[in-house]
Amino acid sequence: MMEPWILFTIGAAAFQTLRFTLHKVLSLGGLTSTGSTLARFAYALPFAALAAVLYLGPAPGAWPEIAPAFWAYAGIGALGQILATICVVALFETRNFAVGITFKKTEVIQTAILGLIVLGEVVSPGGWLAILLGLGGVLLLSETPGLAGRWWQRIGPREVALGLGSGFFFAFSGVGFRGATLAIGAEDPLSRALLALVIVTAAQSLALTLWMGLRDRAGLAAVWAARRQGVWLGLASMAGSACWYSAFTLQQAAYVQAMGQIELIFSMMVSALVFRERITRRELGGIGLLTLSILALLVLL
Repeated sequence: MMEPWILFTIGAAAFQTLRFTLHKVLSLGGLTSTGSTLARFAYALPFAALAAVLYLGPAPGAWPEIAPAFWAYAGIGALGQILATICVVALFETRNFAVGITFKKTEVIQTAILGLIVLGEVVSPGGWLAILLGLGGVLLLSETPGLAGRWWQRIGPREVALGLGSGFFFAFSGVGFRGATLAIGAEDPLSRALLALVIVTAAQSLALTLWMGLRDRAGLAAVWAARRQGVWLGLASMAGSACWYSAFTLQQAAYVQAMGQIELIFSMMVSALVFRERITRRELGGIGLLTLSILALLVLL
């Protein structure tokens, strides 16, 4: 039987693929990168609050205790997630859906390094083997059909900045959220996950609403106008985040992110079935390497 953190991670990857699909639809519908990011948090907040109340009880005083370290880790994770989401949504304007997700996946190695520096979590040799196999799959998937030259010759400066930036900030958010969930006094991983999710999502929604209220009121109005699609984005975001947070309470962030590369396989399916983007033999080889890396995680950890 699979360990719970693996099941949570697979669920998170599936919901995240759905969320980024909705992000692309919303960005094509006129929302800016910041507006699409706000929609993700704002429309997720009611669902997260309802889930927390139903699971933890209606009296916040009975909820688990929060250690002071939680606020620092949660702040790091919240800011990292905001910036990462803005970067990856902006990537959709320059590359196709699957390649946008591919650039984001530089987060795995960055998470392993940050996890060691910030939390002192060491990745095993087997874990590094799985991560490197996954990196090989990512590089294969970075080859876009129909364009001349190697992939590293075709990436413009903006794409480099957005791709590496999204991976860097997602790595920060993963390590921050793991530290935050470990600072909550509860044995049940879902209790930790839901409490952290409500607090972080509320802070993110408030911060982005204030920012857009000052800098982009038209964009803020567009977020409200997109509420019919935004509700579905919020629901997918809440479900995915709850799964990610639960996985982070049970396993090192680097291993969770490495297992989460299964999202790339899901995204290739979306590219082919939803956006009608052709999958090449090279990309199939990349999927094969990613699958091998996931199997290595299951066997070697």
